[in-house]
Amino acid sequence: MEVGYQVGQVVLRGAMGLQEQWQGHLEQFRAARDAGFDTYCWAHHYLIHPFQHFQPWPVLARLAAEAGNMKLATSVLLLPLLNPVDVAEQVATLDHISEGRLILGLGLGYRPEECEAFGTRMSERGGRATEALELMIRLWTEDEVTHHGRFFHVTGAKPTAQPYQKPHPKIWLAAMSDPAIRRVGREGHTLFIGPAQPQSTIRNQIELYHETLAENGHPIPEDMVIVREFFCAPSREKALEKASWGFERKYREYDSHGFQGTDPELTQKMTGDLETLMDDTFIVGSPQECIEQIAGYREMGFTQVALRLFYPDMPQRDVMEHIELVGREVLPAVHGL
Repeated sequence: MEVGYQVGQVVLRGAMGLQEQWQGHLEQFRAARDAGFDTYCWAHHYLIHPFQHFQPWPVLARLAAEAGNMKLATSVLLLPLLNPVDVAEQVATLDHISEGRLILGLGLGYRPEECEAFGTRMSERGGRATEALELMIRLWTEDEVTHHGRFFHVTGAKPTAQPYQKPHPKIWLAAMSDPAIRRVGREGHTLFIGPAQPQSTIRNQIELYHETLAENGHPIPEDMVIVREFFCAPSREKALEKASWGFERKYREYDSHGFQGTDPELTQKMTGDLETLMDDTFIVGSPQECIEQIAGYREMGFTQVALRLFYPDMPQRDVMEHIELVGREVLPAVHGL
């Protein structure tokens, strides 16, 4: 089983300068590579106050120079906000820069503020994403493309760049709700499960995904990916103690954004019931306990788990120690699953 290092929006505005944050990301990236993580996953949002965050294309292009054998992933790119011609050529460019180590993770997003800023509507997200991806695949695989759809139009378009990987990089489609799961199944792409669904929901969604694939004549893809909130420490008690503040702080802010796909009582649970969530939604515990919990996802059929290892107000020294512990005690065992 492969393991990704998930980077999301967790640095609170003003907690540090942007240059200090960037240097911290670089240090974490190098440590994750050296620790043996298989993929470095970079999230995508705009206007994500109270967090401060950098955009994926320049970041991943910069990191490609030092990635070694580690793959680079958008986790996830908010496709409904973007122009598919631009995304197709950015992907092709970055795929060559990284020499074929790029994975394209795509999602719909959940924030009305972002849709407003980019001149679209929440109700159009699914339609825009489906049409955009169809057009992108044509631009990657055809010499000349004419497309006149609901949202996008090109006539006799000849792509400037096509990907290093043939026919194109791996595509992960993120989904949290049942309608989103069905959309991934209809399109036949790799399912990427988000961080907040409990295991009972995940099992039901995998079944729905497989049913929808079969109904639409698609084989089951070889990969299935999940991202999890994660905290490992020498003992279960120490892991719970260290994880509780960061988890609660992150989801309190995400809840204020209207984060969808979570248990409505998630924030309340994290302030008083983290121990219950450890076995059902998050991965928290000693190295052996974390290995056992990840093994449970492997048994469900997941081939990669992306782990978030740092949280709001977490000192860089603690992040680096966390990466080192996981690389030493967890990754070797998980790679053998």
